[in-house]
Amino acid sequence: MALTRADAWATVCEFTASESLRRHMLAVEAAMRAYARRFGEDEETWAVTGLLHDFDYERHQTAPAHPVEGERILALRGWPDDVRRAILSHADYTGVARETRMERALHACDDLTGLIVAVALVRPDHDLGAVKVSSVRKKWKDRAFAAGVDRDEAEAAAAALGVPLEEHWQVVIEAMQGVAGELGLGGL
Repeated sequence: MALTRADAWATVCEFTASESLRRHMLAVEAAMRAYARRFGEDEETWAVTGLLHDFDYERHQTAPAHPVEGERILALRGWPDDVRRAILSHADYTGVARETRMERALHACDDLTGLIVAVALVRPDHDLGAVKVSSVRKKWKDRAFAAGVDRDEAEAAAAALGVPLEEHWQVVIEAMQGVAGELGLGGL
């Protein structure tokens, strides 16, 4: 099977009705594409990995069904091993260690995109374009804000990727700003 973004998006749409979950996957796709560019890796492979990483979540919300069941579906559809392994590795409870740069990037970008979306949503204009590293820094310190984001784990994930934390925020913010309209965060 040829690895295409169109196939990945079709899979996302087949399994995911939630607009917010689709937008999350689009945000992670953008961040993964940015990191592939930064590291000189295959952008399409990294991007579809980000896009597909939670495609099965609506149907399999409990661990370890997500992403294990999703990986099985992707295997049946012919998705490559590296994409499926990265998706498995983004959930600690699968026991799949993050060994490759793509696997570490997916883990580092996943929760951070949610925090950045939350930062944009608390702005009166909901404009992701106006979000800056300083905006994230301010909210990062407030552990009650976007409480589902484990700051310690996120810091460790950025370190494992080899990118200083605030530089990581900047990469992900800029990537997401490039797709702000698709994320519904282009401002009111």
